[in-house]
Amino acid sequence: MTASPITDRLDDPAASRESGRQKIDWAREHMPILDALREEFEAEQPLAGERLGMAMHVEATTAVLTETLAAGGAEIAITGCNPLSTHDDVSAALDANDSITSYAERGVDDDEYYDAIEAVIDHEPTITVDDGMDMVAAIHEDHPDLIDSIKGGCEETTTGVHRLRAMDDDGALDYPVFAVNDTPMKHLFDNVHGTGESSLAAIAMTTNLSWAGKTVVVAGYGFCGRGVAKKAAGQNAKVVVTEVDPRRALEAHMEGYEVLPMDEAAAVGDVFITTTGNRDVITRDHFESMQDGVLLANAGHFDIEIDLDALSELAESDREVRPGVREYALSDGRRLNVLAEGRLVNLAAPVALGHPVEVMDQSFGVQAVSVRELTEASYEPGVHDVPDELDREVAEIKLDAEGIDLDELTGAQTEYMGSWDHGT
Repeated sequence: MTASPITDRLDDPAASRESGRQKIDWAREHMPILDALREEFEAEQPLAGERLGMAMHVEATTAVLTETLAAGGAEIAITGCNPLSTHDDVSAALDANDSITSYAERGVDDDEYYDAIEAVIDHEPTITVDDGMDMVAAIHEDHPDLIDSIKGGCEETTTGVHRLRAMDDDGALDYPVFAVNDTPMKHLFDNVHGTGESSLAAIAMTTNLSWAGKTVVVAGYGFCGRGVAKKAAGQNAKVVVTEVDPRRALEAHMEGYEVLPMDEAAAVGDVFITTTGNRDVITRDHFESMQDGVLLANAGHFDIEIDLDALSELAESDREVRPGVREYALSDGRRLNVLAEGRLVNLAAPVALGHPVEVMDQSFGVQAVSVRELTEASYEPGVHDVPDELDREVAEIKLDAEGIDLDELTGAQTEYMGSWDHGT
């Protein structure tokens, strides 16, 4: 089955486009990095002749990135990277752009989700932009004939980079991909502040419950986990961290958080937020020891961190108690509440808006210059770090927009930092 553009599936496309355009315009007003890059791209047309295939969270900030790339001369086909993160009105507004075809739609099933990815691939992209690596995987598995014509790709998220590195280690990645997630401008801001703020905001708005006084269990203390822990502690929650890496566990301990195995944390937590990017982080054994009324949320990528199949088997019944909250009733009377079907809570919950606009401006600025780089230089197949000068370029644009000046090294300082013969 071939997917059709979002506009063909809406009852009132005109109204959706107008609503989506308002969201996009609001986001663009607060995204000075992409605004500056758009002016450059419009003038220089660095992407002329390129076809971009994108699988992203299709919401307002992603739309600003997409339109920036289109302004640089690219023809773009885009779809979602999560069945519940698309804003249909934003998707419709993108589809109205002559250079963009959007297949993204909220609430699709698995078959429809992958049909839309196939529809994007049918445009025969020369560059891919992924969030989770599903498009890269589909191209390698089902369309290897396209690989020779693909200059490269960009990967936005931690989970996708992990998958790509595993693929690269197996010698199975046949075109170059930039690990955008690993740049300082991405993980220091998007993962820490973006994930931290947006996840807690989505949970609070979905449940209308306070953080103060609750015990919040954060599974994983990578950059996303650090952000969630920091923001939860800032709202007067008690934070417990679970980890498998001894150094990250020690870091969490030194930051003042209690560190416990999940087997122990399960019995004391009020809210559980997974940020690992791995599967089976919260399982049946943990459900059996949890308190009545706990909230279970995922801020990782895929819906495999919380074992919902095991929870369904354990429960006597389940029901939606609020939009975005499903209550699982156990035989002993306890109720465990899963938010956003176990998918990315900051994007998949009904009221979720994703990361703050200013944070995504930084991340998507790195995406934009990385796409530009793929048209200007050739890279060997495999996972590549984004050149540091590109990351610094984005930081400098942001500082300039904020009116912030910084010092520069003097000649003597530069010479000293590059020398080895200046001792005591």
